[in-house]
Amino acid sequence: MAINLQKGQRVDLTKGNPGLSKIMVGLGWDPVQQKGGGLLGSLFGGGGSGGNVDCDASVLMLDENGKVKGNSDVIYFGNLKSRDGSIQHSGDNLTGDGAGDDEQVFVELAQVPASVHKLVFVVNIYDAIKRKQHFGMIQNAFIRIVNPSSNETLLHYNLTDNYNGMTSLIVGELYRHGQEWKFGAIGSGTSAGSLGEVVKSYS
Repeated sequence: MAINLQKGQRVDLTKGNPGLSKIMVGLGWDPVQQKGGGLLGSLFGGGGSGGNVDCDASVLMLDENGKVKGNSDVIYFGNLKSRDGSIQHSGDNLTGDGAGDDEQVFVELAQVPASVHKLVFVVNIYDAIKRKQHFGMIQNAFIRIVNPSSNETLLHYNLTDNYNGMTSLIVGELYRHGQEWKFGAIGSGTSAGSLGEVVKSYS
């Protein structure tokens, strides 16, 4: 039975699931469906433009000081696998249409280098500033953690805040707690215009 998290909640991941060594982190979102023009059309720059919002999920590998050491510690559509092989990204989804996860990240917890203390999961809008897009054009955003060996969803967090005007989301984080791993539901929006800008704030 999945634990449904609220914003700010932190829970044990491995302690409550002995033997858990590999997880799948699924991230999903849907474009806001607009019909024609009217108020929504003018707010979002014309009917149907929400369907063209390209969201990208990425993972930042942080050291004990909360810093990204280098570009290779950022896992995203342009760098699908960490150097050590512990993190693997499923690849880019351009639309967000359809049910279920839009992008997935597989993490071999036991293989994450000891120097990495935290994995931060970020979703940003590709070319947001140029396209004049923001997370007010996205709905049903969520993150979930699945045990791939049993296909059981362990944790699920729906992002329900108003992210109007925000161009990137810090969705959640996996972090070490002694010998265990915990998960924190963050759900904070920022106005960073690109993944590079988000990374800068951790460097």
